Amino acid sequence: MLSQHTHTLRVATGGRQFHDLTLELETLVEQAGFTTGLATLHLQHTSASLVIQENADPGVRRDLERFMARVCPDGDPMFEHDYEGPDDMPAHVRTALTAVNLSIPITQSRIALGTWQGVYLWEHRHHDHHRKVTVHLLGE
Repeated sequence: MLSQHTHTLRVATGGRQFHDLTLELETLVEQAGFTTGLATLHLQHTSASLVIQENADPGVRRDLERFMARVCPDGDPMFEHDYEGPDDMPAHVRTALTAVNLSIPITQSRIALGTWQGVYLWEHRHHDHHRKVTVHLLGE
């Protein structure tokens, strides 16, 4: 019989960087006791994102940050929306280019990530924030 659980992860960010959520998500799935199912994550913000990315070489995350800095630089004069500083609108664009929702299958009592995959919250603002990620687990 299908069952479901909802949790809120609270992530204190220290500015623009990646925050690994993989262990917390694995723990929630383990506590739910599901053999199969689906984990859905939703980030309740518009200036950060959720990504599945390589978890072995931190150079990948640094390269992603450098790429985004080139594609969407802080303080670009084309942006009108800068109420909270030069990283305000670039953070929204970064979010639009990535995602605030992820769905990950649960198989054999684990989230079905590849060998080198991790789940990350990617903070796009320079100053600290407290982010909320709603996790919905559905399974049996």
